[in-house]
Amino acid sequence: MQLLYDFIRRHPTAVDTLWAVFLFGISGMSLVSGGTGHGSTPAALLIAVGLSVVVALRRRAPEKMVVLAAGMGLVQLALNVSPNVSDFAMLVAIYTAAAVGERWASRFALAGSLLAAVIAMVRWPDYSGSDSGMSPGQTVFFVIVMTVPFILAWVLGDSMRTRRAYFAQLEERAARLEKEREAQAKVAVAAERARIARELHDVVAHNVSVMVVQADGAAYVMDSAPDQAKIALETISMTGRQALAEMRRLLGVLRTGEHREAGEYVPQPDVEQIEELVEQVRTAGLTVDFKIEGTPRPLPSGVELTAYRIVQEALTNTRKHGGPEAGASVRLVYFDDGLGLLVEDDGRGAAHEMYEDGGADGRGHGLIGMRERVGMVGGTLDAGPRPGGGFRISALLPLKPAH
Repeated sequence: MQLLYDFIRRHPTAVDTLWAVFLFGISGMSLVSGGTGHGSTPAALLIAVGLSVVVALRRRAPEKMVVLAAGMGLVQLALNVSPNVSDFAMLVAIYTAAAVGERWASRFALAGSLLAAVIAMVRWPDYSGSDSGMSPGQTVFFVIVMTVPFILAWVLGDSMRTRRAYFAQLEERAARLEKEREAQAKVAVAAERARIARELHDVVAHNVSVMVVQADGAAYVMDSAPDQAKIALETISMTGRQALAEMRRLLGVLRTGEHREAGEYVPQPDVEQIEELVEQVRTAGLTVDFKIEGTPRPLPSGVELTAYRIVQEALTNTRKHGGPEAGASVRLVYFDDGLGLLVEDDGRGAAHEMYEDGGADGRGHGLIGMRERVGMVGGTLDAGPRPGGGFRISALLPLKPAH
């Protein structure tokens, strides 16, 4: 059964041709056996041939076939050939024109549907029975009854057109939504890669800064205090390994393009690790005062990572721009509806363009990254020089109220 259905879908014209042959056969037998009522049998057979062609080619050329059907109807009127079985092709032509033809062909078919019964009654009154004493009301009723099949054929065809247009619209909408999903996926991938790029910046800037400071210190005390130089070199080694480990995890995500095992690839520092970060910076030679105010509690992962990276970048900037004698302080304040961060130093501060305009390449990208991170969690960031000298970074990250 499925094979037959597939054949019908793939060869519509062949199927219509079979129906046309069947219609011509029935019409021929009816005309030969029962006569034509009016007109000659050869003329009726010629009209049957034309109407069979209409059925055979209705889907290949619906506009031409509805015109041909109308032409056969006019020939039938001119040769006085009474309605017969072959006229069923006119219903088929009307349906097809309404379903798949151009709009003008559909309107033409509708007009023919409304006029066919009236014209037939006027041309063959004895066939319709109007000359046998029917009242005007009966005649009107007869015309209406004869018009109904034509109108139904057109209505069914137009309904099929509407249904096909609706499904075509659904398919177009589905295709458009699929393209939009693909575009959103590409945007998400680009955003994720940008986030990973910021992570790489934070990782490299922080760890390389620690390594440079330790290397300078080791070179300075290499001869006078070899034990301190050894400790500095061990710190460089440990920091380098940490940087490589984090970079491998980040680059692993860039290679796969997926988050099948995001926990394995992407480092997600939290607020609790800020204390470890501060201790690492102290080991590198920067004096840092660290305090927590309020009641610590679990935070959203995005807020945790943002807080850690802000402190990391701020302390990295202090080491790079604050000078050798600079010191820093870090404050974490838990409010009911937010987490406050305050990182200050007493160093030389920073150039105006670094905190006002975001900085040039290699100079202010850390502050740009901070603003992007804070913006992603709906927070606010203020960065600029302190009144008494040095630099200050203040951020407020919103939280859900504590329960």
